[in-house]
Amino acid sequence: MGVITFSEEYTYSIPPARLFKASVLDSHYLFPKLLPQAFKSIEILQGNGGTGSIKQINLAEGKNFSYLKYKIDELNEETYTYNYTVIEGDALSANLEKISYEVKFETSPSGGTVAKMTNTYCTVGDFAIKEEEVKAGKEKALGMYKAVEAYLVQHPDVYA
Repeated sequence: MGVITFSEEYTYSIPPARLFKASVLDSHYLFPKLLPQAFKSIEILQGNGGTGSIKQINLAEGKNFSYLKYKIDELNEETYTYNYTVIEGDALSANLEKISYEVKFETSPSGGTVAKMTNTYCTVGDFAIKEEEVKAGKEKALGMYKAVEAYLVQHPDVYA
């Protein structure tokens, strides 16, 4: 098994508490509402949405994948830390055993958020992930968070 890890940092104008509530705690509601072209639904299959829970993302028609099932490894509302692992779905091919994500929101000097994100791909054998695929995934994730940020800017009382 090979392990490939990528890390990025992004900044947002919204404070970490609001961004965490909207994009993590309420993602199953908010993402399909804000991005119906990408998300058909997000369901909690097991648990209460916290650590140990299993969720399924059902993607909109015409996407490269139809669904992803993931387990929440850590959800900490005090440190704004969210770690989860894709355990099933058509994003996992014969060449990918699992994909893990670590997200941590910290307060930026301006009062907004610095989001530190690490993606770890566990491959089967000597399989190498193409840089274009990783870049496309990063851009989709950035687009999700930017959509949440725009929504929160337009609705300053929501998730306050």
